[in-house]
Amino acid sequence: MGSFAFVAHDTVSGREIRSSVEAGTEEAAIATLLRRNLLVVAIQEKASKKGRTGGGRVPAMDLVIFTRQLATMIDAGLAMVQSLQGLAEQTSNKVMRDVIKDVCLRVEGGDSFSEALQKHPKAFNRLFICMVAAGERGGLLAEILARLATYLENASRIRKKVKSAMMYPTVVTVVAILITSFLLVKVVPVFGDVFSTFGAQLPAPTQYLINTSNFVRHYIILLVLGLGAMVYAWLYFIRTVVGRHFWDSRRIKLPIFGSIAHKICLARFNRTLASLVRSGVPILEVLQIVSQTVGNAVMEKAIKAAALDIERGESISSALSKHSVFPSMTIRMVTAGEQTGKLDNMLERMADFLDEEIETTLAGLMSLIEPLLIVFLGVVVGGMVICMFLPIFKLSTIINKR
Repeated sequence: MGSFAFVAHDTVSGREIRSSVEAGTEEAAIATLLRRNLLVVAIQEKASKKGRTGGGRVPAMDLVIFTRQLATMIDAGLAMVQSLQGLAEQTSNKVMRDVIKDVCLRVEGGDSFSEALQKHPKAFNRLFICMVAAGERGGLLAEILARLATYLENASRIRKKVKSAMMYPTVVTVVAILITSFLLVKVVPVFGDVFSTFGAQLPAPTQYLINTSNFVRHYIILLVLGLGAMVYAWLYFIRTVVGRHFWDSRRIKLPIFGSIAHKICLARFNRTLASLVRSGVPILEVLQIVSQTVGNAVMEKAIKAAALDIERGESISSALSKHSVFPSMTIRMVTAGEQTGKLDNMLERMADFLDEEIETTLAGLMSLIEPLLIVFLGVVVGGMVICMFLPIFKLSTIINKR
């Protein structure tokens, strides 16, 4: 796809127009301008970086809205270029608008819709592109886009619920750390100076708190730098192949949170597999895509191993049953789907069931976490306050000793 500078006359108004147009070839650029009622006088391709594509990442909800509206427009009988032009004009996100415009120009220049989407891998992942390509091959693009929009909506809803469930404990934990740090750095030293005038031995909890305060005050910069280095090292480690496998294999085994993380990955596996199978994508390509979108290194490895077994002639259920990361219920549903020829329906029902379980678990977890966090905050702050006032409660004993 290149950029062509042109000089043309508008056949309607007669004005001379100097601008540029994106197209695959010069002939495609001229054809595009003719469709716009522009008579080309001169045209020349601009020098550009080879393979350069525009666009970037777009918010999930913008992608959902784009997919849903495009499905509706195509189902209503509008042409692809006309639909994309309309969506580009009405979207408020600049990145999404630029991406849609570039896709529209590429389609107008002769590329298929899926080929145009491939130029923007940050905005459209492989799942999106493969489903669109399958829809184009089967003549069911509107239906495929509607399914894809539903899939993206479900994934976005679960992601938002998980984030909202984690937001409250995260905020409370940060507040507890800030309050504790303020007390240790600013408040405890004042009490320490007052208690030092007593000339008597302080209670053990109070002395421990004062020692901790002195340590934090003297080494606070080193502590902050050390904590930052540990967080950076951990984030860097889990981005490596070994670190990602180490963390993914353990986080699905954590109490409570591990079960939720495992169900989220299983729901994503079932829903993605159902969408691709229903779209007519070959099963081996389906498993390759699912392994990259499931979001867990352990499950990714298991899916790739199962794909090799399926390629040798085994059934999907038999290949998946060799890996403990897939529960027996999932295996039974896949087996029933293979026997009845309704694998996509069975997987979709399983994904819906897992989504409901995730939402129920998150709701119960939120109702349990709130009082526990309040107790935790009260114990931390209240414990420090008690330690600071403990010598005052025993002031008469200290004076009698003196």
